[in-house]
Amino acid sequence: MASMATLLSKTPFPSNSLTKKIDTHFAPSMRVNLALGAKSRTHKKIRISNGLIEPDGGKLVELVVEDSKRDLKKGEAFSLPRIKLSRIDVEWVHVLSEGWATPLGGFMREREFLQTLHFNSLRLDDGSVVNMSVPIVLAIDDVQKHRIGDSKKVALFDSLGNPVAILNDIEIYKHPKEERIARTWGTTAPGLPYVEETITNAGNWLIGGDLEVIEPIKYHDGLDHFRLSPAELRKEFTRRNADAVFAFQLRNPVHNGHALLMTDTRKRLLDMGYKNPVLLLHPLGGYTKADDVPLDWRMKQHEKVLEDGVLDPETTVVSIFPSPMHYAGPTEVQWHAKARINAGANFYIVGRDPAGMSHPVEKRDLYDADHGKKVLSMAPGLERLNILPFRVAAYDKTQGKMAFFDPSRPQDFLFISGTKMRTLARNKESPPDGFMCPGGWKVLVDYYDSLVVSSNGKVPEAVPV
Repeated sequence: MASMATLLSKTPFPSNSLTKKIDTHFAPSMRVNLALGAKSRTHKKIRISNGLIEPDGGKLVELVVEDSKRDLKKGEAFSLPRIKLSRIDVEWVHVLSEGWATPLGGFMREREFLQTLHFNSLRLDDGSVVNMSVPIVLAIDDVQKHRIGDSKKVALFDSLGNPVAILNDIEIYKHPKEERIARTWGTTAPGLPYVEETITNAGNWLIGGDLEVIEPIKYHDGLDHFRLSPAELRKEFTRRNADAVFAFQLRNPVHNGHALLMTDTRKRLLDMGYKNPVLLLHPLGGYTKADDVPLDWRMKQHEKVLEDGVLDPETTVVSIFPSPMHYAGPTEVQWHAKARINAGANFYIVGRDPAGMSHPVEKRDLYDADHGKKVLSMAPGLERLNILPFRVAAYDKTQGKMAFFDPSRPQDFLFISGTKMRTLARNKESPPDGFMCPGGWKVLVDYYDSLVVSSNGKVPEAVPV
């Protein structure tokens, strides 16, 4: 079977703006229940359409300057006050530059920041509302603020001293860290990974403005060909004649329970009348906490899943979502869903405790496991997106494979948590046959085997990616 890289590299992907004039008013709210054992039902009748869902606001926002202006913008950047970007800042520039956060045209100004914190949405000039649940902001400190002075523009540079972007018509405002943390995560408890990485020691000011990105963001890590932009994904879905796109967000290796959810969803969409539903398997590729499996190993594992035929390469597009991970539960899952609209997905699969994590201090989950899917069904600005909740999949000992959990015979099911899965792989123990394809499991074992134990017997901490 062709490799995943080959399957995705058959067609070039020029990054072209979508210029079609589009009505920005939203379609009626639609919600679909595809949980196993429940009758499919909708509040509005689903309209079967051959066209991809339009981006938020009607037009995809792309912020990379034209090739002909690139040298000019580089020269301008060296003449402006500079802000040095962290790795996560660069990831947010990437997100903004390709239009994942459409209709945002740059880092948030205060008006956008406050709407995001208090309403989880932005109101556009025409009165319509689009979802925006996590702040996309750039922090600066007192020294940087003083250096900027009265300038209306700043240049953004990476850690190697390369100009990345120019921020125009800037606005500098206070960084209310405690309020930002409390409203985004619902707690200010110590130990929140993203907070400790990006907010706690960040500057006391935020700077917003219109972004001009000098050239496409690349990481040169051997995975850039998987980082398809929303425009590139839309072109690929059109090439495949997709009449529905259903997105699956994940930050872990794919086991057969995940595959069951995805293949079952496609079957149900076919039963609803769609002719060619295409899966967007979309692993998160930005910052993740240190104990998550790194991106390069996850992509190797995903490739094996396709090679072993667990998922059909003809109806699956694998791409990397460049956003950093917040682990902010019901707040963050709205961002994950909204971004996939801009890539052309009109269905979004949501499961137990999306974007959740254990409480950093207490021995419990930080969020209610069901709140993510409930919030998505009510979130402002997501009315056009069909939410696909699913039941929990577990290992059915009577069938020797992953299956949807049947509460009438709980004794027959074995739940293998992410922690349990990692422990088995670390100890080179095999999971039950049918839990994960052999090739995929070998990749996971190889990853833990690659972690060199230091002289004091501790496994070195993984570098956040």
